[in-house]
Amino acid sequence: MAKFTWVFVFIWLPFLMVSKQEPIIINGQAQGTTYHIVYYDQKERNFKAEIEEILKAFDASLSTYIPTSIISKINTNQPNVQVDAYFITCFKKAKEIWKDTHGAFDPTVYPLVNAWGFGPGKKLNVKQTQIDSILKFVGFEKIELQGNKVLKKDPRVSLDFNAFAQGYSVDVVAQFLSSKGLSSFLVEIGGEVYARGQKPNGKYWTVGIEKPMDNKESQNPFKVVVKLKNRSLATSGNYRKFIVENGVKYAHSINPKTGYPSKNNLLSASVFAADCITSDATATAIMVMGLEKGIAYLKAHPNVQAYLT
Repeated sequence: MAKFTWVFVFIWLPFLMVSKQEPIIINGQAQGTTYHIVYYDQKERNFKAEIEEILKAFDASLSTYIPTSIISKINTNQPNVQVDAYFITCFKKAKEIWKDTHGAFDPTVYPLVNAWGFGPGKKLNVKQTQIDSILKFVGFEKIELQGNKVLKKDPRVSLDFNAFAQGYSVDVVAQFLSSKGLSSFLVEIGGEVYARGQKPNGKYWTVGIEKPMDNKESQNPFKVVVKLKNRSLATSGNYRKFIVENGVKYAHSINPKTGYPSKNNLLSASVFAADCITSDATATAIMVMGLEKGIAYLKAHPNVQAYLT
């Protein structure tokens, strides 16, 4: 998904002794991308090892790029697969957003994601007949969760939570830091972010949203800089993950109704919410819905706000 880049500025106020506290900064790689975590801890604890274990367990549940993950086993119809808490949370949130968006957000688009070359599967030379065939087993009504087991109405149904899994991983790490008694931190994974509290100097965490210009490799200039006050922010757009065939650009947001990458006048959607799983899923849904339907959705759901370009 298209992302934004986070920034933070430390301002030392000599007349405030507490502001001299040094932040703990943790960087690393996970989920095929990078993560950056900054927090203040009077005990000066470094949680890098614990966080990386959490992210490893997270991938073992939800990564479609790991053949032995829980979601991969579900997709390949391996017998007696029992899902875990990570999977259950994603499934339930996906059902919620799917219903709220009237199907614009649908994780069963996984076969289409692969067909268009945006997943771990082999890209197809896409033709309308192939799309029509795949659409027969796309639809979140075709799969259910009963307890810790998944039931499919068609064995060809498969799931892809990548549209919001990184956002959820941000929430998981934030919950871990909160459990350690921390009240001032910023967690960013693959461009999705959650910020809690204020820095010791009294400033809120600041993040920058990129200009939506086609760029697969490096950071774009900032379009706007915002302060996050116990909020999450996730961005989806068509300027990071896309392919060009015969001079036609195809973005990674797949419309589950048509089977084709969505085409509308939106370049990006940056969504603010109380948790990052909601921000991430909603941003994806708005990119599929387009500007007019996206604005109507936001008006009907005042718990989320968005910056649309």
